[in-house]
Formats: sequence, C-alpha cells, structure tokens
Amino acid sequence: MSDTLMISVSGIRGHVGTDLTPELVARYAAALGAWSLSTQSVPSVRPSVVLGRDARTSGPMFARAAAAGLMSVGVDVIDLGIVPTPTVQLAVEYHHAGAGLILTASHNPIEWNALKFVGPDGIFLDQEAGSVVGSLADQGPPRAGWNRLGAVREDPGAIDRHLNAILALPVIDVEAIRKRRFNVALDCVRGAGATAIVPLLERLGCRVHGINLEPDGLFPRAPEPVPENLGDLSRLVRETGVDVGLAVDPDVDRLALVDETGRPIGEDYTLAFAVKAVLDGRISAAEIPTVVVNLSTSLVVEDVARAAGARFIRAPVGEANVARAIRDERATIGGEGNGGVMFPELHIGRDAPLGVALILHLLAVTGVTLSRLVAASPRYTIVKAKGPRGPQLAPLYQRLLQQFPDATADDRDGLRLAWPDRWLHVRPSGTEPIVRLIAEAPTEAEAAELIAAGRELLY
Repeated sequence: MSDTLMISVSGIRGHVGTDLTPELVARYAAALGAWSLSTQSVPSVRPSVVLGRDARTSGPMFARAAAAGLMSVGVDVIDLGIVPTPTVQLAVEYHHAGAGLILTASHNPIEWNALKFVGPDGIFLDQEAGSVVGSLADQGPPRAGWNRLGAVREDPGAIDRHLNAILALPVIDVEAIRKRRFNVALDCVRGAGATAIVPLLERLGCRVHGINLEPDGLFPRAPEPVPENLGDLSRLVRETGVDVGLAVDPDVDRLALVDETGRPIGEDYTLAFAVKAVLDGRISAAEIPTVVVNLSTSLVVEDVARAAGARFIRAPVGEANVARAIRDERATIGGEGNGGVMFPELHIGRDAPLGVALILHLLAVTGVTLSRLVAASPRYTIVKAKGPRGPQLAPLYQRLLQQFPDATADDRDGLRLAWPDRWLHVRPSGTEPIVRLIAEAPTEAEAAELIAAGRELLY
C-alpha cells in the first residue's frame, strides 16, 4: 500500500491519480453498496445510497465512478451533487437510505480526495461495519446482473431541508438574529461552503462580505481553517468593519471564527460558544445536561460546560467516536475542538451551518461582541506538532508515562496525559502517515515544554 493511501474504518483517502483512482473508488463504493444490501431487514426492498461531494476538481470523476460502483451491486443512488458533509448525513436519515457516501478529503490539501462511509443512522461507520466494507472491497463485492442494476436520481432539495431544520430548532432565536442585522465576512476556501452558508446567512438577515465563495475546488490557500491560514479573512474583517468573520473547511463540517478586530480566535472557541449558546438557560434540577468532546479538545470547552453545571465526557478522537458517545450518553451537545459542533436535536454529526446559527444566536441574545466573549473566557494556549510515524508507538507511550508519573493517563486513543490546567496528547493520525502531538497549558511556553518533552522521547 502507498504511504499516502490511508484506509480506515470510515473511509479511504489518498492522492488523486496515484493512490486514489476511479477504479479504486468504484470498488470501495461497490463494497459499501454490497454492505448496505446485506444489512437490509427486508431483502426484497432494494436500498439506496446517498452520494454527495465537496468541490474538489476530482469530484465529478469520482462521483461517476462511485455511482457506477453502487449501481453495479444493485443499489439505487441518490445524488446530491456539491453539498456540505452534514447535508449528506441528514439526507441519509431523510431518505431512510441504507448508507451514505461522501467524496471529500475534508481539510487535506488540494491533491487529496477521499471516500467517507456513512451508516443508515447518519453516523460514520464503526469498526465492525467498516471492516466488513473493507473485506468486501478486498474480495470483490458480488455484482448484480442486467436486470438488477441500480438507478440514479437527483435530490436538489437537500440543502434547503438542512437549513430549514436548523432554523426550526427551538434553541435558535431566529428573530433575535434578524433584528441584529449582522454584517458577516465569510471565507469558504472555494469549497462547498457557499452552497449552504450564504443562503443561511441571507435567511438570518445578515449582510455577507465574501471571499473564495466559488465552489470550484481551486483552494487559494491551505484549506484547513486554522488561524495561520485566515490572513485574508482577517483583512476583510478589518476593511469592512463587520461583526464577525466565519471560515469553513472544504466540506463544511468545521467552523472557525475571526472576531470583529480581525483576530482569529481558534477553532476551540467555536465549540465552546456553541455549548454556551445551547446550555444557557437549560440547567434544571430535574435534568443535568451532558457535553461530549474528544480527547484533544481544549479545556476552554470543559470550563464552559462545567460552569453551566453540565456533565463533561471525553471520547477518542474521530467524529464517529464522539457521535457514538453522544448517542450512548444521551448528550445535549458535543463535538470536536477543531470547530466541529454536534447537536443531536438536529443530527449527530459535525455541522458548520449549525455552528454559524448558534454563534449568531449567542451574539444576538447576549448583545456582546465576539472579542468580549473571548476575554471573559479562561485563556489557554494549544501548541500542535507532528512527526513521522515510526513502526512502534508503545515504547514512546511508556517513556512518557515514566517521565510524567503524576499525570492522569488515558490510553484509549494514543496517550493523553492530563493535569488540572494542562494536558499532552500523542496519537497516530487517522488521516495522514504521521504522529500528532498536541499540548495545552495556560501559556504558550508551558505548552511548548510539553511538546518538546514528547518530541524528545519520540524515537
């Protein structure tokens, strides 16, 4: 297997034209279709698979290959075209589909693309189901004859249904947002974002100042919405004097914020403020809300949850892991510190349009600026690093445990060492052939010290 072809339980990703080819896409799509057939409670009913993609230039080619693969095993295809990832997840539930297939490499650079597998519950596949799909792809899934081939139909209403569902949530005061008449700067990195975020903002009465709204996949910058990539959006905020800047990744499941002064505030605040928007006024003696995040999410989210009296739970990194913990714990809200907000009243998946609505709701009902919300929150600094993945990580984990015997250790996903006001998480990436080191502490120097300790013990 190529060093850049990454296969996991919930999908497969690689470089377009070298690792990821139409033949490979068709085979894995056929495997997903065969899996959906095998899980049907009524064998005589032919299942459908919802297909959607981001705006990457390889998307049209891979969408045709995926549709052919799905049809070849006898399942119908519901094609959404270019849409956000959460729109596909909602459409799987809406159509009672057997599965969903999303063609997106999320925040990976322009040369990548990927297949993401969604189960009938709208959540990415778990280990067991993903292993079955992988085995079917390896063996070659059983193909249908001429009289059992699947058909393709389009669903042009998926984004409208998604936005309608967001605006119908009782937790969002739509009229309060409209009365504020927010001015908003928006950067969609020429991904799928403008298909949903622009109409959402317009329906919320916002005036939009946009850059990189064309959904052509020609990313003008590194596509991950982290502060170092948001210079143009920051300048737009300052030049236009807007209330808030919004940035999404190419498949629109992550949201990053820039305050009214033009300062990117970090993706963890997206989830922290979404949690605050949902929990404010929800605490009662009868029911204590639960918040679920992953092991690498900032303490700022934990502080917001605990200040509201919520139960706080951490799950292994990965949307599917957080989603299942949200479901199993019957959580009120959850997500990941990379800007991924998950609100089960809508669906259990990361959803940037939902995040936009919740952030604007919070600004509208509190009447304060984004910078004031940040200033009122405890401050931490996250430092991230990465290194090449060696053959064995267990010795590194053991050395770290010996180096920090006073830390609380969590080995469910790599190794996380925690103290009351700081933590270090070392784990193998699920999307790249690297090791990730993430540390958080009250100051950058203290977080960097933890990263340096991890790097020193890496090999």
